[in-house]
Amino acid sequence: MSRLVISGAGGGAPNRLEINDFIKHDKYFSLYVQALQLMYTERQQSDAQSFFQVGGIHGLPYTPWEGATVDPPVNADNQWAGYCFHSSVLFPTWHRPYMALFEQILWTRAQEVAATYTVDQANWKAAATTIRQPYWDWAKDSVPPPEVISLLQVTITGPDGKSKLVDNPLYQYRFHPIDPSFPTPFNNWPTTLRRPKTQSPTEGDNVAELVAVLKNAQSNIRSNTFNMLTRVNTWPAFSNSTAGDGGSTSNSLEAIHNSIHNLVGGIGHMGDTGTAGFDPIFYLHHTNVDRMLSLWAALHPGVWVTEEVCEEGTFTTPAGLPVDDNTHLTPFYNSQETFWASAGIADTAKLGYTYPEFNGLDMANPAAVQKAIAAIVVGLYGDAVLGLLPAKASTIAGTAAGQLWDWTARVKVKKFEIGTSFSILFFLGSVPENPKEYLVSPNLVGAHHEFVNSSSERCANCKVQEDVVNEGFVHLDGGILDLGNLFTLDPDKVEPYLKKELHWRAVRLDSSPVEIPSLEVTIFATPLSYPHGSLFPIGGKARRHNTITHGRTGGSHDA
Repeated sequence: MSRLVISGAGGGAPNRLEINDFIKHDKYFSLYVQALQLMYTERQQSDAQSFFQVGGIHGLPYTPWEGATVDPPVNADNQWAGYCFHSSVLFPTWHRPYMALFEQILWTRAQEVAATYTVDQANWKAAATTIRQPYWDWAKDSVPPPEVISLLQVTITGPDGKSKLVDNPLYQYRFHPIDPSFPTPFNNWPTTLRRPKTQSPTEGDNVAELVAVLKNAQSNIRSNTFNMLTRVNTWPAFSNSTAGDGGSTSNSLEAIHNSIHNLVGGIGHMGDTGTAGFDPIFYLHHTNVDRMLSLWAALHPGVWVTEEVCEEGTFTTPAGLPVDDNTHLTPFYNSQETFWASAGIADTAKLGYTYPEFNGLDMANPAAVQKAIAAIVVGLYGDAVLGLLPAKASTIAGTAAGQLWDWTARVKVKKFEIGTSFSILFFLGSVPENPKEYLVSPNLVGAHHEFVNSSSERCANCKVQEDVVNEGFVHLDGGILDLGNLFTLDPDKVEPYLKKELHWRAVRLDSSPVEIPSLEVTIFATPLSYPHGSLFPIGGKARRHNTITHGRTGGSHDA
């Protein structure tokens, strides 16, 4: 058989654009809408280049894509793990050729659309050559534009050069038909859904709740992103959420990624690893995850995938085996017989794209690139942390000039303990009596999210790995200063405040409370210095404050 080789979109390596900028480009947006519709409808769901099959690479229906299996085969029960590497050092790099595959098919469909234009055809064909999959920068703006989350129809310029109203493919994907492999509630929903209120077959997106939840999470997402980019310095700590962070008290890329899935999806498709790939917002999200990989790599030249035992395993990689930068990233072919590996994809130009932050930079000069990207990252996200520094905010008293205490809650928890995605939510002050109000509470200061396959009970490998422990961090500084009225982050003042006012709740994605016996919450305070001339705060040795949570349900095991 002739397989689809992932070589990236054609036309050089133009920019992937942020979705808010992308929708302002009429030709790109018009081509994108029509190309995406072709991916939905041009081919049957059984076709390898259909939207359904590409989405299914991430999870359901757990069948081989383009014949990508291994010999000897992994135990058949392990197919329920899918191809995707989660809780693995390969998490960021596996998704890179995945997004390139989606972009390549989209680009091909865009060429077909451009060929139908009878007005200004040369410029439409030129736009089709440079179009790339847009990204949603959730750290800058946690609420996507209406063209993504609320408009059932959008206006585009058609092949005759006239404006017309068409169905919006970014709003949802309609299954044709619903695949018989889908479990409840997904076997009831004819389209993808975001934060539905119930499991009813007639349920629709809860756009108002989606917007409110994402708005309330903005400062936490931005703070997590800035700290991840600037304070996490090793590949294991950056790449995935398994415990053993190597000394950092900041989140991994995977942990931040998990939060977006749970916040967007709720009990809908994005909140489950098996179905997330069918929601079109998945590709806006993961293209930004890939961008974060590019930004972090530029800030940490020479740091790339390190060897680690694959704890969870995949459809083609048994659990318990070591993986590294030469491990095959199945099912993404780089030839008719071989697969991409992490070692070959550090340079995005090989896959036909770049990001605006790298425009005009000499990529052969890593030190210059590092300095330029550092300044851009500070400009985009630095206010989430730098605005708290006493050098920037003189109202914070009791802290030595140029130093900030970074207070974080570390969460350790068994990923598969309840068999579905869940969240650990942190509050300062009163907690709403109604769990449905948790995610929009003004006292919610952050959360740790686990993104889980709800079909894990059917996965022999998942059962073997029930004791896999994940780790995440919730930065509390902003909440302490905004809600505590302390005007200081000094431990003498903050420790008694947190003992009294810090609370946490474990909830499923439907907001129902859940007991998680493995949960352990420990508080750390890390001194951050901000020397003259330094772009980023520099962390000292983190200090544990066990007494803040010890003795409480889910608190520190140590006194």
